[in-house]
Amino acid sequence: MKIDIPDFALAAINILNKSGYEAYAVGGCVRDSLMGKLPNDWDICTNAHPEKVTAVFDGFKTIPTGLKHGTITIIIDNNPLEITTFRRDGEYSDSRRPDSVLFVPDLKEDLSRRDFTINAMAYSEKDGLIDFFGGRADLEKKLIRCVGEADIRFSEDALRILRAVRFSSVLGFEIEDKTSAALIEKKNRLSRVSPERIAAEMNKLLLGKNVFEVMKKYREMIAEFIPEIRAAFDFEQKNPHHNLNVYEHILKSIESAPKDLTIRLTMLFHDIGKPQCFTVDEKGIGHFKGHQKLSAETAERVLIRLKYPADTVSLVKSLILEHDNRLKADERIIKRFLRKYGYEFFKLQAQVRRADCNAQSPRLLNQKLEQIEAAERLCEKIVGENECFSLHELKINGDILIKNGFRQGEIIGDVLNRLLENVISGELENTETVLLNKARELL
Repeated sequence: MKIDIPDFALAAINILNKSGYEAYAVGGCVRDSLMGKLPNDWDICTNAHPEKVTAVFDGFKTIPTGLKHGTITIIIDNNPLEITTFRRDGEYSDSRRPDSVLFVPDLKEDLSRRDFTINAMAYSEKDGLIDFFGGRADLEKKLIRCVGEADIRFSEDALRILRAVRFSSVLGFEIEDKTSAALIEKKNRLSRVSPERIAAEMNKLLLGKNVFEVMKKYREMIAEFIPEIRAAFDFEQKNPHHNLNVYEHILKSIESAPKDLTIRLTMLFHDIGKPQCFTVDEKGIGHFKGHQKLSAETAERVLIRLKYPADTVSLVKSLILEHDNRLKADERIIKRFLRKYGYEFFKLQAQVRRADCNAQSPRLLNQKLEQIEAAERLCEKIVGENECFSLHELKINGDILIKNGFRQGEIIGDVLNRLLENVISGELENTETVLLNKARELL
């Protein structure tokens, strides 16, 4: 079979070959090409030592990305290309990166240190596909399997535990039995992985097409870095609006949401506080009063712990606080919501509401979805017709009030906000004359 290597990567391989060295495309780019996908980037492995790579590419811009581990980045036609020397890894004392590496002349030995068989293939136009560990067969079987002994691979680099689950979610592959057993056994080693790396993998996992099944099967692994979610496992809601337990409802809502990271993070945490807020009424129906606030606070704590950007934390928290707000197609309600949060937030909130409803009991689903759609249509009308819902659209401002004898100070802001509320409620027409007369009455 033939893989189409882009010109800049092919040029690097040819330059190394002409200098007497082996060189191959390796890893994810080979995997993606075999799957018919366009690789995001291309990596090259070679038996040339780093100093030889630098010499071979004299005249090109080079970046010593990871000289300690044998990696140099070459810029060819404005494309960055990582070139790494064949190597054998030393001890992994931190369960993340090898303490040292030994450069080796053998491609097979280099590929044997890699995480999964589907990532341990190499390719060149001269030699074709090189697959010592059955990676192509595992691709065809849609299987994630460690190269060699799974417990050794996960002991070397604990992040591989989460990577296996992430690949399963993104690709829709099963995890091979021995690999699955080893990652569950070694899951506590995730405590050695930096929060930033965990967050990066979790983001990809959440956006995967197989997220429901993967997060259900490997929930204890998820609880290693989000222990707050464990209380949701198997927690029955005892409510006619729900036919799933809390954790399965969370997963179904993630799966139902668009592939937008902010929304999927919101769904991950939107009901995480429910078990702590659970009460049962005299009819045996479960209720969760105040779970929005507790869930939002939990989300904030976890996201800060995992080093998410402050704006992401703030937005997710606000979406969770409002996620149970059943927006009605009422002009005053919609305008007040727009006044508080703005149009972009409204659009996100509608998607959160829709994902939440799609993960609930189907009994009243159509009515709930129709209510969301009606609210969205009304919102689009309000925004499209430039109707007044914020101080920006108000036909009067502080400068106009001052020109008409109002003194500067906090009272001007108070007057403007009261005028805005009168316009939103339909009590006043949004014209300068009407608003100015009302402003004089308010003093």
